[in-house]
Amino acid sequence: MTEAGRADGRYLVAVDVDGTLMRWDGTISDAVLDAVAAVRDAGHHVVVATGRSVISAGPVAQRLGLTSGPAVCSNGAVTVRMDPTAEAGYEVIETITFDPGPALRLIRTELPDAAYGVEEVGRGFYVTKPFPPGEIEGRHVQVTFEELCELPATRVVIRSPEHTKEQFHEIVARLGLHEVSYTVGWVAWLDLNPKGVSKATGLEAVRRHLGVDPSRTIAIGDGHNDLEMLRWAARGVAMGDADAVVREAADEVTGGVLEDGAAPVLRGLLTT
Repeated sequence: MTEAGRADGRYLVAVDVDGTLMRWDGTISDAVLDAVAAVRDAGHHVVVATGRSVISAGPVAQRLGLTSGPAVCSNGAVTVRMDPTAEAGYEVIETITFDPGPALRLIRTELPDAAYGVEEVGRGFYVTKPFPPGEIEGRHVQVTFEELCELPATRVVIRSPEHTKEQFHEIVARLGLHEVSYTVGWVAWLDLNPKGVSKATGLEAVRRHLGVDPSRTIAIGDGHNDLEMLRWAARGVAMGDADAVVREAADEVTGGVLEDGAAPVLRGLLTT
């Protein structure tokens, strides 16, 4: 991406999906949908920033009425331009990959029975064993562990229901995974991304392209994969459901997802 022209006073509003705009049952309330539409219609840049792959994030962006403009997927490793004229509804404009082999082989010494997957951008995942229905999107192609290690990856997912979030953190700290970025999601989930890549790095490229002044950046999120973007934004807003680490990374805390906490933050932009 290249730097666009001078800033025009519009906001760049980065919004996480799961636990921020979308409830855990997959619904998005009318209050949140209306607030997103109002901010979009006022001319501001509302940008989905999610750990989801593009084949999952694209339909969510469309549900939100964000049918044009950028979206940051796979925790910053994939950036797309939403385009209603494109066959898939989007165009992939940037991918960042890494060699997952060293990290995967190291993690497997601690998690030999876990399910491993490497994202195939725009299509699905290569997996070492079946994942439960609905947990990862698109087509699933089963391969051997060594075949998986040879694939260039934007995102690696590791599922081990026998382990807690705390155990995942302990394992990663013990192994010293310095060549990747990682996020522990829900209790059975670990994401790996290229080193130094996060939602924040993807959003900074978007900001420069759009020509938005850094002081007019806002981010709303609830998870550990939102930490970097909450710190990156001039105004970082944590959801009320977020844990203490996420809340401390933010400038302020709003209501939880069941309280439609993102809606008043979004609507507040219409009076500034």
